[in-house]
Amino acid sequence: MKPPNTTRRTINLLDQDILCIIFSILDLFDLVRCSSVCKSWNVIINTSRLMHTLYVKQWANEASSSSLNMGGPLNVFLEDLAMQNHRSALVQGSVFVDQWKGHTVGIDQCRMKMGLILTGVGDKLMRLWSSTTYKCLEEYSLSDLGPLADFDFDENKVVGLAGTRLCIWMRHRNRSAFPLREGTFPKGLCMRYMDPDAMVGCQDGTVRVFDMYSSTCSQIIRMGDSGINCLAVGDDQLVLSGSSHGGIKLNVLGQSSNQRVSRLKPSDLQGVKTLCYNPSSHLAFAGSINGYAECWDLRKMKKLWGYRVGPNAIYSMQFLRMDMSTLVVGGLDGVLRILDQNTGEILSRCVIRSSAVKITSTNSLYGSVERKQVKRLTEDSGISNFPLMTRQPIRCIAVGMGKVVTTHNTDFIRMWRFRETK
Repeated sequence: MKPPNTTRRTINLLDQDILCIIFSILDLFDLVRCSSVCKSWNVIINTSRLMHTLYVKQWANEASSSSLNMGGPLNVFLEDLAMQNHRSALVQGSVFVDQWKGHTVGIDQCRMKMGLILTGVGDKLMRLWSSTTYKCLEEYSLSDLGPLADFDFDENKVVGLAGTRLCIWMRHRNRSAFPLREGTFPKGLCMRYMDPDAMVGCQDGTVRVFDMYSSTCSQIIRMGDSGINCLAVGDDQLVLSGSSHGGIKLNVLGQSSNQRVSRLKPSDLQGVKTLCYNPSSHLAFAGSINGYAECWDLRKMKKLWGYRVGPNAIYSMQFLRMDMSTLVVGGLDGVLRILDQNTGEILSRCVIRSSAVKITSTNSLYGSVERKQVKRLTEDSGISNFPLMTRQPIRCIAVGMGKVVTTHNTDFIRMWRFRETK
């Protein structure tokens, strides 16, 4: 009697052409996930000519009706296709909101990266959530320090600003206070983190750049005399700051002379509340307390557009990394607006309906997740028909692929999920 065949059968035994056929029928998001499984799959997906031919054929109708380049590298085609789908979902797709209680006090800041959401500011606690299950994964406490002012994170660290201290948490490990004496720098009002640097906007009008590995202040940039309300930084080392007096200034990290600080001259902004910068297009965006938004092309140092996009203060504006098309804006009136980055045109307005909420089967830290319906509006005139209780001010926005997280200085967190209409 022959012994049984104990040869292991795994997917790695499949011929490369067979894998190409399998990969070609996956949708965009599943294909991107597969490309991250292992090196061999990544090589097949990104370099195989057969894979390119099959996948482009699968999406030929959609690509031919748009500006997508079907003849270039597959990774470029996939990136362009993803951005097109993202824009389509934000502007005209179906949308609903999942809402859950995340803190015991009001919080007004959020960040979203790598399928994770970090929330806080308002108490001395930050929480890290799954963007798919809404489960609380980790907590970071500042119980022995002052109130949290701002924070950011990456795959390894969480960085928080508390008064005149920077704090660092290595993910899954304890916090370590940044080893600087209390009062080493003036009170910090805002912060941006881009490894290895943390940039702190201070009350005295300076931006202080700290190296997170050497624990030293590597540069002090005098941006002005008034406190810095908001910062924006890019991969190209550009730093922009905004103040309550409406000024916007920019500098490039590493330049020693304060004379290198340049000033943008907003025409309608009265008090800059939020800034963001897109290094892919070299466009900078600002929102103000009087509802105006403006855009500058920093290559030409020229204003591209400026409009009043809402009746009240704009608190936050963000876009998906690598997206050069849409800009998500939120403010005092609680309306989520989608703008065209290049023209400033309002493409869509989203408001939560006052109809009964649906209790989902998903549970979070403090109970069930609620699902709310959303109404798209074509004009601002219809906003007053929605009660204020459904339009809490949007204090902060974080944008992911086909989704937007908002916080409202309340104890709940909202996830707006957009689905492309086929």
